[in-house]
Amino acid sequence: MMNNVVIKKPIISEKSFSLASEGVYVFQVRNSANKHIVAQQIKKIFKVDVVEVRIINTKGKVKRVGKISGQRSDIKKALVKVKKGQKIAIFEAEEKKEKKDKSDEAKKAKKEVK
Repeated sequence: MMNNVVIKKPIISEKSFSLASEGVYVFQVRNSANKHIVAQQIKKIFKVDVVEVRIINTKGKVKRVGKISGQRSDIKKALVKVKKGQKIAIFEAEEKKEKKDKSDEAKKAKKEVK
């Protein structure tokens, strides 16, 4: 299982960014993943020291379109806490992008007021 990558993608949301400021990063992982494998792969890919891993299993919602009903896929998330002072670059780049967008909006608002 170590040859296969279990980390699918980072989860980018407001909540995950607020956790990132505390050193906790959120990733979507395979349903077969466990804490040990996630910790090993995060350490290998991002070159950070993993302190703690928490796993969340989320059941897919049941959706209906007319008479036909279906279900979204189940999702497994991993909350990875890294050693104090270490950061994962993916989340830092997104934070900078958001700050830039907010500053651009503030500049536009100032121009409109004048």
